[in-house]
Amino acid sequence: MTGNSVRQAAQEKVAFYHKTQLAELVQRVAAGVDRFRAGELDAFGVDQVIFQYSRAAKELWKFCNLDDVEFTVSLIDDQPLRDWWKRGEPKRR
Repeated sequence: MTGNSVRQAAQEKVAFYHKTQLAELVQRVAAGVDRFRAGELDAFGVDQVIFQYSRAAKELWKFCNLDDVEFTVSLIDDQPLRDWWKRGEPKRR
């Protein structure tokens, strides 16, 4: 495999990872909106869900856009799956 094809394969793997992890985050927002519609969550609660999604999606984006795509793939392959939702939690004071 040439260097370009290795890099392209790595980019595709990271793109797939980003897409699947982002879809999981979007599902959390959908569940929050559903809970709001069902009266289980007020507007502030769903706003908190959306805020946490925004922070989590930003952390995921930063991870998937590291300078060295091959290194990112090694992190995806070798490390336990990251909990991006938890990483988006607001810092408690």
